[in-house]
Amino acid sequence: MNETQALQTPPAPKPDSKPPTLPAHAEQPPSKPRRGIWIWLVILAVAALAGYYYWSKNKSSTAQPAATNTGSGKSGGRGGAAGPIPVVAVKAHKGNIAVYYNGLGAVTPLATVTIKSRVDGQLMALHYKEGDIVHEGDLLAEIDPRPYEATLTQYQGQLVRDQALLDNAKVDQARYETLLKQNAIQEQQLATQKALVVQDEGIVKTDQGLIDAVKVNLIYTKITAPISGRVGLRLVDAGNIVHASDTNGLVVITQIQPITVIFTIAEDQLQVVLQKWQHGQTLQVDAFDRGMTRKISSGTLTTIDNQIDPTTGTLKLRATFANTQKELFPNQFVNARLLVQEKTGVTLLPVAAVQLNSQSSYVYLVKPDSTVTVRNITTGTTEGDQTEVTSGLQPGDTVVMTGVDKLQENSKVVVHFQGEKSSQSSPPGQGQGQGQAGKGKKSS
Repeated sequence: MNETQALQTPPAPKPDSKPPTLPAHAEQPPSKPRRGIWIWLVILAVAALAGYYYWSKNKSSTAQPAATNTGSGKSGGRGGAAGPIPVVAVKAHKGNIAVYYNGLGAVTPLATVTIKSRVDGQLMALHYKEGDIVHEGDLLAEIDPRPYEATLTQYQGQLVRDQALLDNAKVDQARYETLLKQNAIQEQQLATQKALVVQDEGIVKTDQGLIDAVKVNLIYTKITAPISGRVGLRLVDAGNIVHASDTNGLVVITQIQPITVIFTIAEDQLQVVLQKWQHGQTLQVDAFDRGMTRKISSGTLTTIDNQIDPTTGTLKLRATFANTQKELFPNQFVNARLLVQEKTGVTLLPVAAVQLNSQSSYVYLVKPDSTVTVRNITTGTTEGDQTEVTSGLQPGDTVVMTGVDKLQENSKVVVHFQGEKSSQSSPPGQGQGQGQAGKGKKSS
């Protein structure tokens, strides 16, 4: 053993020696187990932080490719939208279109008659059925004529008696005139006889008047139709006593052939109608149903009212319809359309193809290279599903009608014309357009 080792090696303690005691106030050093727990806690915390950092970094790196893929998908979607878009198109064409003035109207008969009795008596018989079409002069009902026949016989007998008295008075007058010439009687007697003759003549005329009145009443016991038309529901049954003073009638007859429609137009439209009316032009009027979906009948304008209604600013017009099929019914509500002009050889386009904004009307015009462009147009008369294009289009131009919500300026389109059937099972235009787009990709 050298000197250095001797200096570093402490002397071994003696067996009998005790460890030095510390003061009571001195702090005990921590034990080894407690210190090891704290070390492990620190190690676990560091490992958790390292794991979280690695996990978050891995998640961000994974999300970035996903976002890239999503963006590429959207880009692909935009590419698809920028590619051929299937649309349904129509071609502007040349044709005719009519200018109509529309108005609300009601079917109004030319004549409506409530049949009433003009004499008193018992209603013996009715010679019609409810709803029948009767003609002027047809027998409708009969009232008991016997009381009037008896009165006629009485007045005729009275007339015979009074006529005999008149004849006798005239003979006496002739005799008195002869005697007066012979100065056999006084002149006063002849004057009295002349007055008697005149009196008897008046009585005879009165009798004749009574007879004529009874004959008229006898005619009135047979009630005939004053007009031709449809018979309504009967108001009195046979067997009842009717009077000339009754407020209710026996039946109502309404003329239905011909029949008229009274309708209104705005006062701003009056001058055009008046100009054609005063020149003797025949203006056609069509009657449509309440929903303006079915044409009921056609007639002609026959009358214009003499004043404008100031409360509504409208004018009444009357149109006459032959009504041969009895399609128009009295008091029926109709929509009347007055034809004032027919334009020929104009450019027409379906209304559905015209787009509107706050400034103008426009369409998507398909160019020869299958791209579209926005074309401003000016429209005129619209009739049904067709509208007149006064400027901006020519007959034969192809215009997009369905699918405009996907279009922009210079969008590429695949055109299917209205009425064509798609060869694909997908919705019309879409499947075929996608197929054509796919073919384009393959060819490129």
